[in-house]
Amino acid sequence: MGRSYVVEHGAVPSFIALLASPMLHISEQAVWALGNIAGDGAAYRDILIECNVVPALLARISPDTPVGYLRNLTWTLSNLCRNKNPFPPLSAVQRVSKMLDNLLTALQIYRRAAQKINTWSRWVQITSEMTNMLPSLIQLLHLSDKDILSDACWAISYLSDGDNDRIDIVVRTGIVPRLVELMSHEEISVVTPALRSIGNIVSGSDLQTQVAVDAEVLKVIPVLMRHQKPSVQKEAAWALSNIAAGPCRQIQQLITCGLLPPLVEQLRNGGSVGSDNFTSGGTVEQVVHLVQSGALEAIINLLQVKDAKVILVILEAINNIFMAAEKLGETEKLSLLVEELGGLDRIEMLQNHDNELVYQAAHSLIEKYFSDGDVVGVKVEGTEEAFVFKTSDVKRTFEF
Repeated sequence: MGRSYVVEHGAVPSFIALLASPMLHISEQAVWALGNIAGDGAAYRDILIECNVVPALLARISPDTPVGYLRNLTWTLSNLCRNKNPFPPLSAVQRVSKMLDNLLTALQIYRRAAQKINTWSRWVQITSEMTNMLPSLIQLLHLSDKDILSDACWAISYLSDGDNDRIDIVVRTGIVPRLVELMSHEEISVVTPALRSIGNIVSGSDLQTQVAVDAEVLKVIPVLMRHQKPSVQKEAAWALSNIAAGPCRQIQQLITCGLLPPLVEQLRNGGSVGSDNFTSGGTVEQVVHLVQSGALEAIINLLQVKDAKVILVILEAINNIFMAAEKLGETEKLSLLVEELGGLDRIEMLQNHDNELVYQAAHSLIEKYFSDGDVVGVKVEGTEEAFVFKTSDVKRTFEF
């Protein structure tokens, strides 16, 4: 109620004017007040943006700005990026994206500059826009403040949480490699928003996802999938799922970087993330590789969960694997293997599920691949540890 009273009585322009106060503590209180107003919802956020708060805030960065002030400033910028109903105006997003890119880039340059005093020559490689802002960012080159990094990364995560046009604004700043680097930061308060930002970016177009892949995000994700915090594991698995939803070229990069074992481990631990994406977008050979990594048994075991949405995802993944087997002419052998792993019993039970979509999906699988004793008399070479699909020109071993 207090904030609405302040805004409705015209205090916002006064707060913005106080940003320019020569008395730093007054200016900082104005930053803090504006940050609280910005965080109170999309309507107040937009009022601030319409009053040109963004350029007024950016003007406060100088070589003499204390770290504490910069923390409040970055937090306020982060709040200006929040809320999705509606999203912030694109013009403001572009300005804040450039600013946050420069903040994070400056902190990155500092770490390198600290190693060699003669790295001043590196500054000439910065873009002309960065060079124009550099006088107000020099102070940041002496910082590696985790709070500034955290709030800046959260701001990027808010800006990238939207449609592909908004993601593109963030990607075009060139910030993705820095975000990938921050995914390995020692502070969880930095890792979490950096990972969320990358997860948003790889949920975009194939080209936007490729930018993250080119920045070697696939080398970082396996580490985060084994992180001690379950929430980080989940975010990393979500990012992996989005990459697995891409074209077969990106799926192949996922395989090459050794991400199938952690994906299968995630499945064994009860997560369905990525299984349907991978099996629908991958080539036959890539789906074979997934099954070779032990995914089929893990996928079948997930049919015991109670969440109907998860069950539908798993049934779709199983259907996709059968479609790959059809292309190899090995449907009957896969049917027998699924039965031996207990999958047939579980799929049959799902025909009694309360959810109509689950019933239909389970019934369809039974009708297509298990009806009328189709698997009777099929000879399987090997055991469930080394199951072989053969055609005249293709041989693939499915290892479990």
